[in-house]
Amino acid sequence: MKPLVRYLVLGVVGVVAGLGSAIYTVRAGALGSNVQIGPWTTGMDFGTADQSMRTRAVVALRGLLALPAREARYYTASVDDAGRPLNGRCSYRITGGQLPGRWWSLTLYDSAGYLTGGGPYSVESAAIPAENQARWTVLVSPVRQPGLWLPTAGLKHFDLTLRTYLPPDEGRTNPARDQLPSIRQEACS
Repeated sequence: MKPLVRYLVLGVVGVVAGLGSAIYTVRAGALGSNVQIGPWTTGMDFGTADQSMRTRAVVALRGLLALPAREARYYTASVDDAGRPLNGRCSYRITGGQLPGRWWSLTLYDSAGYLTGGGPYSVESAAIPAENQARWTVLVSPVRQPGLWLPTAGLKHFDLTLRTYLPPDEGRTNPARDQLPSIRQEACS
């Protein structure tokens, strides 16, 4: 009887540890196979028949209706350029230029993956005048800012998602670090 109880306890501990690890992996996961480009994370397998079970679970939780890479690329950031977690009580300067795609958008989400605050909820390439497309800035802050701005609503933590649509290489490669926007922390309250 004693070995049976021991095996039962070990089996229960193994199941609980396995489920806990799977839940953590999916909730903390970014879309795709986790290719790191500066503070941004992306992958090559989302929106395809070849995607892993982990990617399918992450898409189901955080990226509903993800398009295949030939139609859109998704980049997420939960840290700034210095590797610090994005904090809703801080202000950030997101600076970028031409991105590989016909259209792009930058959206702020809370840690559960929901839109936050009273808007605006995203900034898209169409909002940037043609003369500024080569070098643009979006301010992310808990307090309204002039120009292109995304509100953090003072969240403890937030994530940014950058989507580029219709990439010229049909999504076969990832942009280089210098093509994706930088995320620099400016001040915290």
